[in-house]
Amino acid sequence: MLSAESAATVRATLPVVAEHLDAVTARFYDTMLGEHPELLDGLFNRGNQASGEQRRALAGAVAAFASALLAHPGERPDALLGRIAHKHASLGVTEDQYTVVHKYLFGAIAHVLGEAATPEVVAAWDEVYWLMAGALIALEARLYADAGHTTGRDVWRPWTVTERSEQTPDTVSLTLEPGDGAGTPPAPLPGQYVSVRVRMPDGVRQARQYTLTGWDGTRRRITVKRLRAGSAPAGEVSTLLHGTARPGDTLMVSAPAGDVVLPGGDHPLLFASAGIGCTPVVALLRGLAERGDTRPVLVLHADRSPEDHAHRDEVAALVDALPGARALTWYETGGGDRTGRMDLSGVDVPEGVEAFLCGPLPFMRGVRARLLDAGVPARRVRYEVFGPDLWQGTA
Repeated sequence: MLSAESAATVRATLPVVAEHLDAVTARFYDTMLGEHPELLDGLFNRGNQASGEQRRALAGAVAAFASALLAHPGERPDALLGRIAHKHASLGVTEDQYTVVHKYLFGAIAHVLGEAATPEVVAAWDEVYWLMAGALIALEARLYADAGHTTGRDVWRPWTVTERSEQTPDTVSLTLEPGDGAGTPPAPLPGQYVSVRVRMPDGVRQARQYTLTGWDGTRRRITVKRLRAGSAPAGEVSTLLHGTARPGDTLMVSAPAGDVVLPGGDHPLLFASAGIGCTPVVALLRGLAERGDTRPVLVLHADRSPEDHAHRDEVAALVDALPGARALTWYETGGGDRTGRMDLSGVDVPEGVEAFLCGPLPFMRGVRARLLDAGVPARRVRYEVFGPDLWQGTA
């Protein structure tokens, strides 16, 4: 926990620091990646750097962590830290990199805040940083150990593409098998993801996370949606994998990670997804089917059309295999149970439900608000974000 002196300083300066955090993180990334361009090779997502999403996510995480320390002294915000630690573990982040980040982050604080960055202010926020970094380092070390690794440097192993299956015109599933003969890979928990690292045409390696939508013995399956250019640039890794990955190709893949996983118990579950957000739902339903689970499960999905709905037939088969499950679909073009965007009006939300959301942020915000209105406690609404977490469950 924060010392009393630092807590008082952080409390007094949090508004002004939060106001300038976006500028701080922009300066931080510019200087750090300018002097260490090698960090863009396989660690930092340059698409998120270009869009500003990564710096906004970092600013939000720092502000949220500081606020949690002040609001709940002596408690650790495990939900926030766990999400970050799992993402870091899937990328092979190492302890020494926190020292590099510290150097450039506090250099950026001094540059942006100027005279306001007094020794007392810097010391207090330095304490915040190392409390957060220390907790993450410990969590990541545990995740590496659980996966049979000593550090983040050995999380990557080669996998061979053995099968390619078209789901929709923009979505493909790739079945993978270990390509190094190093024995049985770590078993995933339903809902987890892996990072896939590929070399781009300009020689820079980039990594992205993909849900494990299937597993059988040593085989694993990921599903990749090609992100076309629109309001944001096209997804460079998804476009490369969709366009070029074929049986016989080798991909570098990390150990499974992710904390949005299938819960125990017998309470009702609700899965709400939109677009490619269906992929964790496929995994969660598959896990329930493997258990022979009989609890009530409500599966809600929204998409543009039936033809754009990846894993549509597979989800239907899994729902049919679960005696307590039922599904509702919304398609903007018609052809589903309902037409238009997802609207929970008239949907009977079971008492005691635990909800899992995945899809675009506006979609998840809307569904979460309706669930809260229906009396579902916030702590029982979980979500998965593809990319930097710009929400953190606060909206």
